[in-house]
Amino acid sequence: MNLKDGVKTAENKVSTEARRLSDMVKDKRKSLVDRLECFEDIISLEVGDTGLHRAKTLEREFDVRQLYLKYEGDNPTGTQKDRIAFAQLYDALRREFSVVSLATCGNYGVAMALASDLAGVACKIYIPESYHTDRVIEMESLGAQIIRIPGSYEDVVTESSRLAAEHGWYDANPGGANTPLQISAYAQIAQEIFEDLGDAPKYCAVPVSNGTLFAGIYRGFVNLYKRGKTSRIPKMIAASSAHKNPIVESYLQGLDHCKDLNPAAIKETKYNEPLINWHSFDGEEALYALKESEGHAFNISDKKLKEMTSLLHKKEGFRILPASTAGLIGLLELDEKMNFEPDRFVAVLTAKN
Repeated sequence: MNLKDGVKTAENKVSTEARRLSDMVKDKRKSLVDRLECFEDIISLEVGDTGLHRAKTLEREFDVRQLYLKYEGDNPTGTQKDRIAFAQLYDALRREFSVVSLATCGNYGVAMALASDLAGVACKIYIPESYHTDRVIEMESLGAQIIRIPGSYEDVVTESSRLAAEHGWYDANPGGANTPLQISAYAQIAQEIFEDLGDAPKYCAVPVSNGTLFAGIYRGFVNLYKRGKTSRIPKMIAASSAHKNPIVESYLQGLDHCKDLNPAAIKETKYNEPLINWHSFDGEEALYALKESEGHAFNISDKKLKEMTSLLHKKEGFRILPASTAGLIGLLELDEKMNFEPDRFVAVLTAKN
């Protein structure tokens, strides 16, 4: 996909009806209640309700029964990030912020740029100087202002949050006051899986980076179980780039807290970039989910990420971002060790390629 095609994909994925509703959201002559209702309608039309696909070819390939793939690439910008982006823009509108700001290395920035564009709210996106992502052109085409500042991703999150507080902007960064809102938005994935399966799966495997998605899905299943909707809470599987994620490393070391890694040891590649962190902003919540669900964690090599991407395209017809296959790889590796009894198993694929 070239850059021009990328812009077309981000802009044209949104329906004509959503664009019509967006004009109403931006109309300041309308009451705030009416504008919020219109934006809520946009969310209902565009975000979530992603496909749960039974991977029968992979079942035969790996001798596992009832393997399902939750494909978050069905969201407007092609990743799960749309869920938290639109939830936060709704909150920003409700609280009458005129600017939202955040740090990103790619996908989250596009999701926030699209949500901001549809909401009529200015969007400031901070990107580490050393990071290069083709998706910047999409962010700019959607009206976002791109600001590059020195430091790691974690450094840029800290600085952009400081600037948001200083200027009175809406801070959409991970690990801050909005964590409960983000976790709640991701909990909807569990609800959708339940609606399709009629119960919780035996295992649910998820790629992890900051930990927000992982914690949110677990929280969603816990809520369903407490309400008597499901017979169980799935065992959660976390998988990330080998030795480059604090959540996975802390769990494997048996720690009771999420320990930061050495920043100098974290090396970005074109395969692992969405997964790597020396500090996971919602790591404590994710580590708690891993332990409470009696789950498992896996380090996944770039080679395995690349190979699984090719296999998914060949066997199931999906074009998946390599990093997004980490959870699936972890699930299949666990099956190889444990030889699962027949049940239902779900792997979340977080982004299309």
